[in-house]
Amino acid sequence: MIYAKSNTPEFGAGANTFNEVFGATRNPWNTKLSAAGSSGGAAVALKTGTAWLAHGSDLGGSLRNPASMNGIVGLRPSLGRVATDPGQDITGRYGVEGPMARTVEDVALFLDVLTGEDIRDPMSLPKPAVPFVTQARSGWKPKRVAWSADLGITPVDPEVAEITRRAALRFGEIGAIVEEAHPDFAEAHDTFQVMRARGFAIGKKDLLDTKRDLLKPEVIWNIEQGLKLTCVDILRAEHARAAMYRRMLSFFETFDVICTPATIVAAYPVENRFVASCNGVTFGNYVEWLAIAYAFTLVGCPALSLPAGFTRDGRPIGLQIVTRPREEGKLLAAAMALEQVLGLNTGAVIAPNVTHL
Repeated sequence: MIYAKSNTPEFGAGANTFNEVFGATRNPWNTKLSAAGSSGGAAVALKTGTAWLAHGSDLGGSLRNPASMNGIVGLRPSLGRVATDPGQDITGRYGVEGPMARTVEDVALFLDVLTGEDIRDPMSLPKPAVPFVTQARSGWKPKRVAWSADLGITPVDPEVAEITRRAALRFGEIGAIVEEAHPDFAEAHDTFQVMRARGFAIGKKDLLDTKRDLLKPEVIWNIEQGLKLTCVDILRAEHARAAMYRRMLSFFETFDVICTPATIVAAYPVENRFVASCNGVTFGNYVEWLAIAYAFTLVGCPALSLPAGFTRDGRPIGLQIVTRPREEGKLLAAAMALEQVLGLNTGAVIAPNVTHL
């Protein structure tokens, strides 16, 4: 039963939850800061005890970013794992629906509820023979874990990199070999920008034509970028995506999982529409700072943000854990094992810290 709807940015665009109707959603750890997005309202509801389980969507990290910045768990499943209304884009979708909760076990439980084949979604997958919550509890542990601070494609705040590195290394306490490595994502920025713009043009051109004055500038920009695309642009992006997919599969022949920061920065001031720069690098648009998440979107991998620790000033940081496509069971089991090692009591709720307002 759905009992509430939470706040989200306009059309889920941008990793900061604000809109003209309900304003901004603030981070409960420090209400001067952003809750991230697009599922920022859901993440805050979970951490403050307003909700036990929450559903969201993820294209460029919309489940993983708010999970990281609010200290909860968010899972982007494989393409087709959760049946979705395809809208105008039957098979070219990159966005997925997925679960959020305070613990890995609760995420697994909710994923079991969300999954199942639906004829209205031609990409949807059948339920697995073994429930995900059973797989999460199975005790499976990865033998080889890769760690990368930046996937070779993005700047990262040094403190965030160090917190997540330390968390990834703790897989060693359950018997895993942890090595620094990552697949080649050299084409990720161009590919994601092209395919995201394509999706905005397909899904929202009519809104641009009829309600342009009501759209926020970032959405207008993304639609217009899509309308400028040529067949050559789309061919280039599709070929690059296929190449990255093949390299990713080869990478997972060696490693069971890969870990990275879930976001490249901790929670940032709520009045900033997006992260404009990091570690001395200025980004070219409002989504480029999300590359650490959207790289795995492009290759269809399930990816989970797990609470990994806190910055010196008390902001939560998430570790992104990723497996190859359709291996959510192993991903959940690995995350549950590390969750127990880290011992951060993520199931606890907090009262919003309003002393900073």
